[in-house]
Amino acid sequence: MNRIACGVEYDGTGFRGWQAQAPGVRTVQTEVEAALARVAAHPVRITCAGRTDAGVHAVGQVFHFDTGAERSEKAWLMGANTHLPADVAVRWTRPVAPEFDARYSAISRSYRYLIVEGWDRPALWRRRALWCNRRLDTQAMVQAAEPLLGEHDFSAFRSAECQARHAVRRLERLTVERSGATVAIDVRANAFLHNMVRILVGTLLAVGRGERPRGWPAALLAGRDRTAGGITAPAHGLYLLGPSYPEACGLPPPRESVWPTADDATVLP
Repeated sequence: MNRIACGVEYDGTGFRGWQAQAPGVRTVQTEVEAALARVAAHPVRITCAGRTDAGVHAVGQVFHFDTGAERSEKAWLMGANTHLPADVAVRWTRPVAPEFDARYSAISRSYRYLIVEGWDRPALWRRRALWCNRRLDTQAMVQAAEPLLGEHDFSAFRSAECQARHAVRRLERLTVERSGATVAIDVRANAFLHNMVRILVGTLLAVGRGERPRGWPAALLAGRDRTAGGITAPAHGLYLLGPSYPEACGLPPPRESVWPTADDATVLP
């Protein structure tokens, strides 16, 4: 039996998330499994690094599967993409050790959230970035994010539906970067709670819009009360850049960036 790891990207707009659900519900997992099954000539079950919700995109999702079929890396990639719809694409494949697990072997996961500012509402990026019709105070957002770094109980930053046994996570990166009319929030952690990234973004947005003081996210963190927290930012601005694995796994690193072309957007004063 061979174990194969793959990297996949997808536009999450047309999916009800990653995880397979009831028959007839379109998910990324069901599309990928169906495509690989045609290449392998047997049913395939895949395990991903981190499930994404409906509307969330990925540029570096990783999954693994087991197969008795003998195929080259190119055959797996080309064959899968032949049978996949246009909004999903396998980007690479690698044979891995039997003990490799796309979820449990990952040492961190990285996400990027995109915001496009301007009085003019974007059409091309309406499902791939959050539109904000005011200029965000990114310096205030940077300062508000700093106390959240490190290992903490993130109970105030997880959804009510979160099924994790505990809320302690290690937040390794939380940055806010501006390029013209585009603002990107990058988040990296050892693992995430359900909706944690989108709640972090929604909280920082409230600071950037001047609706909350810079110390508010730190106060929420200390209070551990989700009901006192910020909104959950919409799914369509979120991208899974990918997981990171130990070097010995021999897998490509996560994508470092995804950025809209917004050169003609209005830069707000």
